[in-house]
Amino acid sequence: MNDFINKRKEKLEAFNKNIRKKNVSVDPINIPEGIFIKCDQCGAALYEKALEANHSICPYCDYHFRLGAERRLSLTVDQGSFEEIDSTVTSTNPLNMPEYEEKIRLGQKLSNQEEAFVSGTASIAGFPCAIGILDSYFMMGSMGSAVGEKVTRLIEFATKKKLPLIIFSASGGARMQEGIFSLMQMIKTSAALHYFNQKGLLYISVMTNPTTGGVAASFASLGDINIAEKSSLIGFAGARVIKQTIRQELPEGFQTDQFQLNHGQVDLVIHRTEMRKTLYQLLKLHQSKEKTHES
Repeated sequence: MNDFINKRKEKLEAFNKNIRKKNVSVDPINIPEGIFIKCDQCGAALYEKALEANHSICPYCDYHFRLGAERRLSLTVDQGSFEEIDSTVTSTNPLNMPEYEEKIRLGQKLSNQEEAFVSGTASIAGFPCAIGILDSYFMMGSMGSAVGEKVTRLIEFATKKKLPLIIFSASGGARMQEGIFSLMQMIKTSAALHYFNQKGLLYISVMTNPTTGGVAASFASLGDINIAEKSSLIGFAGARVIKQTIRQELPEGFQTDQFQLNHGQVDLVIHRTEMRKTLYQLLKLHQSKEKTHES
């Protein structure tokens, strides 16, 4: 049997040498990085430019990818209407944490922003508003003293100008490199919103993927209307930490947008393509109620 196999191998080698003359080799295709992106939910390989043209939404499973502040603004507000405020407020290193400055510089490079929170005024379909956006590409949108200060200033600005307020949250929570200074921002932003609310003004909180930690436990959850963008994870601590703490099995879909809607944490779950239209309708409704109240 072995003699038969060896003779067959010799004949195949002679065939390749005499008939085909040479072996054919195929070089692998060199695909540059960034051309395709893998969907975190369904695993599909997506062409980056096609994904961007589709509002960064997977065409197969409808998963919503993260957006930076610039992209979020372009999809939400009227073109050319955004005017930034407090752009000079940036992070320092109050606790002299090692490598913190390097992480800040990296965040600035990745997000193309000076800080994780971008704030200003804009209009949506002609309706003016104060708007703020947490950029998850800057240290996962974490809230340090600079972010808390910018959020508070935006709330106070909206209060003074009597503008409706919209904040898009995307955050891993308080910035641990600033310790107690970051945790203090939860109180500061919440107090500013309390005063804002006493003036009868509208605050729309939009929670995107992910909204967690100190941000979720403060200004992100204090909207008059709390909206979750589709595909968002919303909660305080991670599911694994909670499970280990309470030593109980967690419900299926825990901390997902639909779970939060079913349990009253958010009022609406909105598809990204419908977000601008929804915000316009809410601003229009609020202005109509204000005019009715004044008359």
